[in-house]
Amino acid sequence: MKGVFPVGKFRELRTPFYYYDTEVLRNTLATIRVEAAKYENYVVHYAVKANANPKVLTIIRESGMGADCVSGGEIRAAIKTGFPASKIVFAGVGKADWEINLGLDYGIFCFNVESVPELEVINELAAARGKVANVAFRINPNVGAHTHANITTGLAENKFGISMEDMDKVIELAGNLANVKFIGLHFHIGSQILDMGDFAALCNRVNELQNKLDSCGIRIEHINVGGGLGIDYAHPNRQSIPDFKGYFETYDNCLKLRSYQTLHFELGRSVVGQCGSLISKVLYVKQGTNKQFAILDAGMTDLIRPALYQAYHKIENITSDEKPETYDVVGPICESSDVFGKAVDLNKVKRGDLLAIRSAGAYGEIMASGYNCRELPQGYTSDDLF
Repeated sequence: MKGVFPVGKFRELRTPFYYYDTEVLRNTLATIRVEAAKYENYVVHYAVKANANPKVLTIIRESGMGADCVSGGEIRAAIKTGFPASKIVFAGVGKADWEINLGLDYGIFCFNVESVPELEVINELAAARGKVANVAFRINPNVGAHTHANITTGLAENKFGISMEDMDKVIELAGNLANVKFIGLHFHIGSQILDMGDFAALCNRVNELQNKLDSCGIRIEHINVGGGLGIDYAHPNRQSIPDFKGYFETYDNCLKLRSYQTLHFELGRSVVGQCGSLISKVLYVKQGTNKQFAILDAGMTDLIRPALYQAYHKIENITSDEKPETYDVVGPICESSDVFGKAVDLNKVKRGDLLAIRSAGAYGEIMASGYNCRELPQGYTSDDLF
C-alpha cells in the first residue's frame, strides 16, 4: 500500500525535498508519552542528531521530551526551539572547549563523559567559570547488537566510552575534582536494534556493574541507557510506530533499578524515522543492457544512508498507477555508490514522476551535504502544506 501524499502540493515545490507527516510524528510522540508514563522514574530525551529540522524539533519539544545533543550546534538548536537547558544532556566522544563552555553557560543537565582527559578538561573549564558540572560516565559495556557494523557503539573495539575495567578509578577521580559532580552512568550499544534481547543483554551488564558499585558503597542517581530502538523500513505504513511498549517493558523486566534512581533514554530514529520521506522527481528513464534505470534529481547528497550503510528504504512512485516494472533507482551524483535501490518494483516510471523514498525522517535531511556543489534539500511538514 502506498503512503498518502499531497501530490498536487508537491508539484508546486522544487525537488528534491523532505516531507514530514506531522500526524505520524505526533502519534509516535503520544505513544512514547503513554508507554513511558507507566514507569514513574523514566525520562525520555530526543536524540537531536537524528533530525534537527526546526519545525520537527518544535513538535518534539512540545511533547515534553528533553534533548540529547552531541555537539554545540545541537545544543544551540535545542535551546533555540525551546528545550529547557535542565533537560539537555551532552554526549559525544570529542567535545571541543567552546562546546563544553556553551553547555556550562546554559547550565545543561549533564555532560556524558567519555574519557579521563575529557573529565579533567570539563573540571578545568567549570572552575574558570566558578561552576560545578554534572557528569555521567559513558561506560563501554562490551555488548554487541544485531545491527550494521557501522552503527554498533557498545563493543570494546569501538571508540566510545570508558572501559568497564576503568570505571572505579574514574569515579574515584571525579570525587577528587572540585568542579564536577558525578551523578550517573551512561550506556549506548548501537542503533536500528529490533531484537529486544540486545537491550536485555545491556540490562544484565548494567546490573553487574551496579552490584559492583554497591559493594563499594557508591550510589548512582541516574542510569542512562541511550536509545537504539529501530523502525520497520520495509513496512512504513503498516508499522509506522515502533514497539515502544515492548522496549520500555524490557527495561522494566530486566533492569534492577533502585527505588531512588531515574532511568534516562535517548531515542532518535524511532521518534522521527517513519514520519519523513524524501520526495524526488524522475529526470530520465534509461534502458541499460540488462536493466533499466530510474534516474532521480535526488542523490546520495540528500540521503546518504544507502551509500553509507547499504541501508534499505522503501521506494514508491506516487504519481503512477500503471503496472509495476523493475528499476535500479539512482541519483545524479558522480559516484557509483549513488544508488537508492536495485531491482526495485515500481509502478511504471516516466520522466517527471514523483518518487517517495520512505522512512527517511532520521539521518536524512540532517546528513545532507553540498557535494558536487549541490544545494541542500528543503524540509516541509504537512502543517505547512494543509
